[in-house]
Amino acid sequence: MRNRFDRELELLNTELTEMGGLIETAIDHAVNALFQRSEEMARATLDYDREVDHMEQTIETRCLHLILQQQPVARDLRVVSAALKMITDMERIGDQAGDIAEISLRLPANVDFRHLEHIRAMAKAASKMVTDAIDAFVGRNLSLAQSITAADDEVDRLFEQVRDDLIAIIRNDSGDAAAAIDMLMVAKYFERIGDHAVNISEWVVYSITGEHKSDEGKKQAQHA
Repeated sequence: MRNRFDRELELLNTELTEMGGLIETAIDHAVNALFQRSEEMARATLDYDREVDHMEQTIETRCLHLILQQQPVARDLRVVSAALKMITDMERIGDQAGDIAEISLRLPANVDFRHLEHIRAMAKAASKMVTDAIDAFVGRNLSLAQSITAADDEVDRLFEQVRDDLIAIIRNDSGDAAAAIDMLMVAKYFERIGDHAVNISEWVVYSITGEHKSDEGKKQAQHA
């Protein structure tokens, strides 16, 4: 029975890694769609988003099977429960990459925001956060999971820089104000991707330690 569970858990780790790879590729394509003004890249991003949705359903089915058929206890149950929570955030990240791709499709052809390198940096940092969170889960790496919150601070800082750059464009009334608002939404989506990566990392910590960040608030409320 234990060997069977371990095999199923290994498949779960493989599928989570695959889903993470799809997300990373979707983010990369969304960025290229923006800066290369590539409709092909945008359409590919939307295809990857659909694959992410399919992977969520596959992994959810595996997790429910493990819970119902294998009846895991203690640490094993935490691992499977954490995976169920993680895939919800992972699916939303795929949606946000798709949202960015859709924005790229409606931007006017003559608008050029390639100078906004902070958006590229945001995308790279947010994508790495997602990859690190999944690697931490598969490798049971507590320190890596805990480092992701600090990485989110950098994404937030970059968002503030992008926001300030775009506000300046809007105030100058350069004729690109509407597109600048769209790009501000893009930056906001990358910020949210970072937030979802933090959520994933917190479930990784829970799977390893049995403690979730939300438990801290409950304890503080009890002692208040």
